[in-house]
Amino acid sequence: MERAQERASKTGANAANGEAGPPTGTEAPGIALELLVHGVGGATPEKMLNDPRTVRITGDDTAAVFRRADDADAEDRPADPQGAPVREAYVWCNLTSGNGTRALWLLLLPFMVVNLAHWMRPTARNRQRTVRLYGLLVRLAGLTLTVLLVAAACEVALDLTAWQCAGTRACAEAHSWLGFLSPAGPDAGWWSEPGRRLALAAVVPAVLTGLLWFLSRRTWIAYEAQRPLAHDPEPAEENIRTALGRPGFWYGRRLVARLRAAHTAAGLLTVTAALGSAAARHDRETGGPAALEILARLLDVALVAGAVAVVWVVCRRGRSERRLDQELDARLVRLLPGGALALLVLTAVYAGWSRPGWRSAGRLPGDTAFGTLALLQGVIVIALAAVAHLLYRAHPDPRAAMRGFGGPAVAMLACALGGVMSGGVSQRVADWLDGTGGTIQGPPVLLTWQASVIPAVLLVVLGLVGWLARRTLQLRRTELDAVEQDYADESMDVTRTRRIAVTRAMAALTDRAPRIVGITSAVTLALGAAALVGAQVTDDTPGEAAYGSYAVVQGAADTAQALGSWLIGVGFLLFVTWGRRAYKDPAARRTIGILWDVGTFWPRAAHPFAPPCYAERAVPDLTWRMATWTEETGGRLVISGHSQGSVLAAAAAWQLKPSVRKRVALLTYGSPLERLYGRWFPAHFGPAALTSLHHDVACWRNLYRLTDPIGGPVHLPGDCGPEVDRAPLKDPLAYGRTKKHPLPAPILGHSDYQADPAFAEEREDLLARLRPSEALPGPRPEAGAQGSSGRSSG
Repeated sequence: MERAQERASKTGANAANGEAGPPTGTEAPGIALELLVHGVGGATPEKMLNDPRTVRITGDDTAAVFRRADDADAEDRPADPQGAPVREAYVWCNLTSGNGTRALWLLLLPFMVVNLAHWMRPTARNRQRTVRLYGLLVRLAGLTLTVLLVAAACEVALDLTAWQCAGTRACAEAHSWLGFLSPAGPDAGWWSEPGRRLALAAVVPAVLTGLLWFLSRRTWIAYEAQRPLAHDPEPAEENIRTALGRPGFWYGRRLVARLRAAHTAAGLLTVTAALGSAAARHDRETGGPAALEILARLLDVALVAGAVAVVWVVCRRGRSERRLDQELDARLVRLLPGGALALLVLTAVYAGWSRPGWRSAGRLPGDTAFGTLALLQGVIVIALAAVAHLLYRAHPDPRAAMRGFGGPAVAMLACALGGVMSGGVSQRVADWLDGTGGTIQGPPVLLTWQASVIPAVLLVVLGLVGWLARRTLQLRRTELDAVEQDYADESMDVTRTRRIAVTRAMAALTDRAPRIVGITSAVTLALGAAALVGAQVTDDTPGEAAYGSYAVVQGAADTAQALGSWLIGVGFLLFVTWGRRAYKDPAARRTIGILWDVGTFWPRAAHPFAPPCYAERAVPDLTWRMATWTEETGGRLVISGHSQGSVLAAAAAWQLKPSVRKRVALLTYGSPLERLYGRWFPAHFGPAALTSLHHDVACWRNLYRLTDPIGGPVHLPGDCGPEVDRAPLKDPLAYGRTKKHPLPAPILGHSDYQADPAFAEEREDLLARLRPSEALPGPRPEAGAQGSSGRSSG
């Protein structure tokens, strides 16, 4: 392995410095390489290479390239006379599911979802201002989610615990650990004054904000700081129809650093506002000392100035994709969160100042804060939908999910998830502190209203599930006839035919996802607006607001409130339980890793606290490996990607120089390139982008099955479609028992594409279609007689 890594390091260094490889006579002509990239859920190099003896060629414990031990020095030996390629496996599963702590990123799911909305915009040409407005709105939505999370932590720590429970004798006596904070308890002391209780409780949301900053910075160093392969621009690069081919697309360190500073400052300013508002209100009502009044006004001015600075930083600059942006705005990154932290400390001193006779009563003014956030999020989502419609109308794409409204719909779901998680924490903590009830007033009324509409949302979701079940039955009837036609020469078995038909029908449900998401998002927006109006108009919980009305209305309100509170708590506990389970259960850790494989492919463009983008490490890895190997050996290369690995392969191919890209063949199988990414992310994987990829690489073939719920055809327009997509593979390979399959063949679905003979056939065909002039970086007479004659563009 040491020898293999030394050779790989030398290869990479020579190619990166622009040096020529070894003399022609010292290497085997016609060498071929197949670079395998696994998909969701991960795989071991031993399984990918079908050999228990593997060695690491290059890489580290997080992501690396492996070979069979027998192939470690393949470049130093004569090429296989049969043209069989050397096989390499790029293993990247530890980027997303390496240990149990990764599962706790589930708690930041709203941040990840809103970040996805940024990349879901419709295709746009010559509409730079509209595109920038779309990105700005998504970044503002992400900022509101940060404020919402920290506000929920303030609600729990400051309002429910320090203000309400510690300030109420019965509640404080029920929780002895609050005794030193209670003014009525025997342990009452210096901390028992309301302002000091609040200052102490403010440590909790401040530490939470600091933890988010720490996690974001640590992953920023590990992922965003991975520098892509740089090269001088070539004229052909101007024809790339997707931003994924731009030099700085996978290098977002500057934007993430700016957003991290802004969101950290926003979180600290939220704590500052929650801490200082109660003391300022008391001073205004009682006419406190003039010095405190002046200090309060200065703090308010500084708070507003800080909020303006945060919004300005979020709105001022988007991503720098057309170049490798090396700047970091170091002064802003330090001063903005540092200034917010200093303001928080001054506010803690102000709130903790002695105010004799001050007693806590009722709840802190959280209704206004949560109501403003909910209203602002609704306005942003509606504005985002209007911008998305403008973009889609300019360049309609019939395959785009929800006619271009996918981004706004997903942004709405992100806001709803944030509300559910924030309300769940507040409601559960309030129930735990309150015990039998009646000792504290509980969380803001709006959170109770939002919880009360959850049963209605679930009813809609259940209705959609019923529609899906009905649709599955209809598709199964159609597929029964199709299966009989596909295996017309076989003796039919009813059970076998039905199982295949059901598998195909279930796989087709993936294409119904846009309708599910669209309806759920629209209902969530409508019910969220109703909850906001109900809370503002009645200023009371649904059950109390309906008191004295018709019995059926009051019963429905009480039931919705109780059921919603229970559901919102259970939902949050499921998140926590799932995360804790991942510490002990490898199977659960693997499942959560699969979710992250799909959700964290995209760079953090809208939210710096979202889980990190593994592609900012994986794509440069693949690009460096392909570029250095082809320039050093002059060999033929097929990059072979399964499932999510095919998306990484395509992204890496776009990052290559056009002259190198023309020497690389692409083999995808079980690929979501068009079925998921093309429909949900049309600006980056739409028909124009995939067609340009087809023309830019030497050749491309795509394999899929009708039983696969993830992979599908690429659906390129015109004659390009058949050149890329092979007809659907049979699954199972044999209907009944045959000489080749004496035992029943399994239905493979999304897995084990290499078991189909079509895989080896297509790989050999791709290698044969790579002419020597495409495979070699310059004139190489020794290899001139090898390869197939003529190049097929497909």
